[in-house]
Amino acid sequence: MSKQNKSIYLIPVMLCFFCMGFVDLVGIASNYVKEDLGLTDSVANIFPSLVFFWFLIFSVPTGMLMNKIGRKNTVLLSLVVTVISLFIPLFGNSFAIMLIAFSLLGIGNALMQTSINPLAMLIIGDKNLASTLTFGQFVKAIASFLAPYLAMWGATQVIPSFGLDWRVLFLIYFVVGTLATLLLWFTPIQEELSGGKYSSFMDCLRLLGKPIVLLSFFAIMCHVGIDVGTNNTAPKLLMERVGMTLNEAAFATSLYFIFRTIGALTGSFFLRIMKTRWFFIFSVILMAISMALMFGGQTKTMLYVAIALVGYGNSNIFSMAFSEALLSVPDKQNEVSGLMIMGLFGGTVFPLLMGFMSDAMGQAGAVAVMAIGVIYLISYIPKVKH
Repeated sequence: MSKQNKSIYLIPVMLCFFCMGFVDLVGIASNYVKEDLGLTDSVANIFPSLVFFWFLIFSVPTGMLMNKIGRKNTVLLSLVVTVISLFIPLFGNSFAIMLIAFSLLGIGNALMQTSINPLAMLIIGDKNLASTLTFGQFVKAIASFLAPYLAMWGATQVIPSFGLDWRVLFLIYFVVGTLATLLLWFTPIQEELSGGKYSSFMDCLRLLGKPIVLLSFFAIMCHVGIDVGTNNTAPKLLMERVGMTLNEAAFATSLYFIFRTIGALTGSFFLRIMKTRWFFIFSVILMAISMALMFGGQTKTMLYVAIALVGYGNSNIFSMAFSEALLSVPDKQNEVSGLMIMGLFGGTVFPLLMGFMSDAMGQAGAVAVMAIGVIYLISYIPKVKH
């Protein structure tokens, strides 16, 4: 493939990154389900936790699956599962329906996040990997940013043709997901499948014996825990401390993703002109300031500033930690990718702990759990070498 052709092939791949952002609708969706069904925080947080639970189960097997069927086919499989998950809520919003839909959304996203980064690397090569993955995260963040607005629009507008209220966002993303599936299906991407002996599950897990792989795994756990936690907790902070309604406070989720989008876009530039290590330090400092403001902030302005800072700071952590691990074991990229995506299991651990803490001591308890993740990322700084 020529360089020009490879660049064209990045277009459907970036649309897949957009579809990868569908998983972030779980934050605002769980708040609406909580309100519709009258759930407690700890019960409502089961939904985001359930989505990310499947990363623990499917990520490493997906890395092994890529060796057998190829990266493109694995991404296509993930899109099909994702599209099905978006179709199910169109029939209702009962607890059982949402459990099934969010489970499939998590499975599809686990498949996609494991396979999309190696597929992008197949096209772009090793050079500028962190900045390319960061641009993909920028595209992903657009879908994340739109979800709260689509939910608010559906919740406040009368849509007699569908009667979907806030669930109209599932319909819109269903259409986009179907389009992405067809576009990637018809895009010719050449790849060589691994020959000979395939890696076993234990072979993949043994890679965690490499310090940089293990520490990057925990860094990604903390990143996604803070990401899902902020997505879920930001509206609750404003409702608890400023007295906003859910529809008013839903803007907090959009604000987070606005700054995460800005961070991913500018990060793709900064990571081309400066060392990853220095940008990582800058990002973590912003997150630490944000945690302090979230913990003690009592005004709308302070909380908005805190949400914006964690949005920008957390926007590039995944790409930087992922690329550090991927470049450290160049001959096992599919397997390392699976391990890193398994780290998204942090999206299960953090919301569950945050739900119990917030029920016990308010949203400050949830913020304290996220702050632990930021402290770990500070300790990870010496391991960022590129």
